[in-house]
Amino acid sequence: MPINIGFKPKRQSSDRLPPGQYIETDFPVLSLGPTPEINNWSLKITGLADPKEYSWEEFIALPQIEFTQDIHCVTKWTKFDTKWSGVSFDEILKTVKANATHLIAHSYDGYTTNIPLADLCKGQAMVAVKYDGGAIPALHGGPARIVLPHLYFWKSAKWVKELEFVDHDAPGFWEVRGYHNYGDPWKEERYS
Repeated sequence: MPINIGFKPKRQSSDRLPPGQYIETDFPVLSLGPTPEINNWSLKITGLADPKEYSWEEFIALPQIEFTQDIHCVTKWTKFDTKWSGVSFDEILKTVKANATHLIAHSYDGYTTNIPLADLCKGQAMVAVKYDGGAIPALHGGPARIVLPHLYFWKSAKWVKELEFVDHDAPGFWEVRGYHNYGDPWKEERYS
């Protein structure tokens, strides 16, 4: 059963809202289970890329970017102007082989999701290490999570531990349970 802390719908409209969404000023917590306890975070790069395992210190030493973006949850809330900083996927993709087409993101809680590589480049996605100027709270995926704001937020895997680059699509946890394989909020791609 998902954890829904602080979930209070407020119906509003805006030209920044995708169809069927409403503006949320809080930051609801939605997870497939309990928050994992992560004592010694690391991030593995596997599959069709130069293999690497980053410690926390090594990862945060990589070039960082910041962006402020709206995020959209499949449960129909949108939070405007969320502020993130972390390592751009443009940096991570430098070692990915040419025949890779997708990322399978793996999380410390066993969660996975699939993302086409085209959705990760050109500054549109990161592995975030900060939210709103501070550490990402564990309930929101800290110490590190993917932030992919142009897709529904289930694609922004919390507690990320492995980035596996592959040459095919492989649906993840929610995708095999009926969620849309891609998840564009502007097309309301919630479910398959």
